[in-house]
Amino acid sequence: MRITTCALLLATTLVSNSEAAFGGSRLPMSMGTGNSFGRVFRISTWGESHGGGVGVTIDGCPPRIPLSRNEIQVDLDRRRPGQSRITTPRNEADSVEILSGLTPGPNTAEDEDAGITTGTPIAMLVRNKDQRSQDYLENDMNVATVPPTNHLIKHQPKKKIDVAYRPSHADATYDAKYGVRAVAGGGRSSARETIGRVAAGAVAKKILHMYNGIEILAYVSKVQDIGCDVNDDTFTLDDVDANIVRCPDQESAAKMLDRIDEIRKAGNSIGGVVTCVARNVPAGLGSPVFDKLEADLAKACMSIPAAKGFESGDGFAGTLLSGKDHNDEFYVDPETGATRTSTNRSGGIQGGISNGENVVIHVAFKPTSTIGQVQKTVTRDGREVELRGKGRHDPCVLPRAVPMVEAMMALVLVDALMMQQAQCELFPNEASSEEKPNPMGTTARYEGEPRHMNDPVTSPSGPVSQRVDEE
Repeated sequence: MRITTCALLLATTLVSNSEAAFGGSRLPMSMGTGNSFGRVFRISTWGESHGGGVGVTIDGCPPRIPLSRNEIQVDLDRRRPGQSRITTPRNEADSVEILSGLTPGPNTAEDEDAGITTGTPIAMLVRNKDQRSQDYLENDMNVATVPPTNHLIKHQPKKKIDVAYRPSHADATYDAKYGVRAVAGGGRSSARETIGRVAAGAVAKKILHMYNGIEILAYVSKVQDIGCDVNDDTFTLDDVDANIVRCPDQESAAKMLDRIDEIRKAGNSIGGVVTCVARNVPAGLGSPVFDKLEADLAKACMSIPAAKGFESGDGFAGTLLSGKDHNDEFYVDPETGATRTSTNRSGGIQGGISNGENVVIHVAFKPTSTIGQVQKTVTRDGREVELRGKGRHDPCVLPRAVPMVEAMMALVLVDALMMQQAQCELFPNEASSEEKPNPMGTTARYEGEPRHMNDPVTSPSGPVSQRVDEE
């Protein structure tokens, strides 16, 4: 009897990834499809917008990492709703509870919520407090109306429908996939799911900073056609949070805010771009072919609700340049002796592997789907109706997307770092310094006198000629 590979894979998945009780027997369960991310540092998020709460389980976190609830809460406070007039007015404190994975540490007496990681799974929970399902069941969905069939009869009542799909939302596709959906709050498609990512990202940020002083900062770089002028090497967290738009360019931020307010008052929504920068990233993270660093970052960021585009480095703008203009030329830093690039159009990644410069990405976010204007749609049973959203929604997701993008960058980098340690640094490279490649990047330093600093390699006729045959 032949069993196809697909059938065998499906059977294996159903057996290993299901939890059921049949006749008193219970099968082991792992997190289901699409809810987990990462390979070594692995997270699984759970919960829904209008359920009891949302959270995350982190598996693979190194032991002996000092960690406190307050460190995680800082990032959750930047993500939470109700921060300003340009975010959803839902009133949630988003107070995190650490349920497992910590043991009391030396600073526990000063901070009862502090401890050190044990290396076992870390579970974190944020309870929902201000979920208003009626906003969806009585307003968003129940305001859908079937247009009058007889236009000659004045004041003909419109028939109300409570199962209408919001245009460009996940309502229809969830129904198509599962045959059932959580109407209130959008269930797992809600941005509230990102609480778990941001909480896990805070842990990842802590590990990255301890390892190499890695700093991850994001900001709103564009609202519709309004851009900004920001130095990615020098802007700070205080610069980002100095205004409710989260753009370090204060002049541009004011213009962005005016545009968002204009759109918000019209009952509409608006999109734009978030730029994220990771500083002090060591060279060597990421793998060739399918696990390139920018490929992992693209998947991570495109999984954020409302994300519709991704760029690494110069991205699409680089297509307007020639190779000579786009290439990042190398030089040797006279102070550190490390190999550096004079520009960073590659965004800190070359060949899918970090080169030690700042990792720079851009994530495009669409306008929020749910708006306060009438739109045409259909009901679950295929009737054409009109819909006006009246729940609590962000007119612009960008300010709250900033910590989400930071979290996904951190999760990708910490996973890549641990993969690098496992594969390439399990055994120390004991070659002599002359046999090793010159160290690369902003934090790298050549031990000893920099090599060839005063002996540039040139041929009698000028630059070195190198023949490379590529497909």
